[in-house]
Amino acid sequence: MNRNEILKIYGTDYKEMTLELLKRAGLCDLLPDNRKSRIGIKPNLVSASEASYGATTHPEIVAGVIEYLQEHGYRNIVVAEGSWVGARTSETIQVCGYDKLVEKYGVEFLDTQKDRSYEADCAGMKLNLCSCVKEIDFLINVPVLKGHCQTKITCALKNMKGLIPNKEKRRFHSMGLHGPIAHLNTAIHQDFIVVDHICGDLDFEDGGNPVVRNCIMAALDPVLVDAYVCELLHYTADEVPYVRLAEKLQVGSADIGAAQITTCGPQPEAEELPREHKIVELQDAVSEVDSCSACYGYLIPALEMLRQEGLLDRLDEKICIGQGYQGKSGHLGIGRCTSGFTCSLKGCPPTENQIYDFLKSYLADRA
Repeated sequence: MNRNEILKIYGTDYKEMTLELLKRAGLCDLLPDNRKSRIGIKPNLVSASEASYGATTHPEIVAGVIEYLQEHGYRNIVVAEGSWVGARTSETIQVCGYDKLVEKYGVEFLDTQKDRSYEADCAGMKLNLCSCVKEIDFLINVPVLKGHCQTKITCALKNMKGLIPNKEKRRFHSMGLHGPIAHLNTAIHQDFIVVDHICGDLDFEDGGNPVVRNCIMAALDPVLVDAYVCELLHYTADEVPYVRLAEKLQVGSADIGAAQITTCGPQPEAEELPREHKIVELQDAVSEVDSCSACYGYLIPALEMLRQEGLLDRLDEKICIGQGYQGKSGHLGIGRCTSGFTCSLKGCPPTENQIYDFLKSYLADRA
């Protein structure tokens, strides 16, 4: 498989599709010769929601990857991931079925929220990485193709955030997400990528509005993957700055024109993904400064519920959210960082339902 290739397969038997895709990609030729090498698998387990909600990696795909590796004699396998700030990975793996998965195949699950960390020079930017990164000889990234309420898209490059400690995840937002994401990928090398494009939510990284495509993809270049995701979601790579920056840092190529995209087996009728993104309308109600993904990610779906009930039109001022509001005063805020505001919902982060109830009560008082 060449770095400019993206292989796709469609169907509903996700484990068998994965096995066939890895066979077509010739993964066995890319793996280390030493069967004792430590093989890392990095899914997206952002929060405790089943894969059918459109936020987390289908365990059947990871099962296919593990079976393939074990069939080729690799036993030193670790599934490594840490949920976003505010969620416990231990709860997420139970809801998503990864506790049973690793038990069935006898592989290790490493909760990166509990891992040690070290400082790395990421092309001139000092970042803290989980220690497990140094111990992995070959990394297989298994992200979900989905939208993101702050960066528009999330897939291969951004999925590496699960390999940094929670404290660093918060710092990423204070630094502006795009730069740190791109620089992080200079220090964490993705050796192979299996993209879950089964039913990703095209608006919210926490899921809830899945768009079914029943597709799995394989590739070698994370920049090319994310540039292709931009195209699928009707963005340009320039609209997602970390893609272009990662290309500039020589992580990979965003040249979709030179990409070879091949479908293995039957291909469904061509059908574009929806062009309308709910996030665009909802962002107008928010004043966001350096907010963490979890806090902002819970706010947007709460606003969508209010919009569906016809209540959002009552809002006559911006909702403030993010680390940039720490120590400042204002009127309406969400999260611990806005504790100095007149009307503020505490929590780090408050949940989607808590935000919804708080804002619904706030709007009712102003009716």
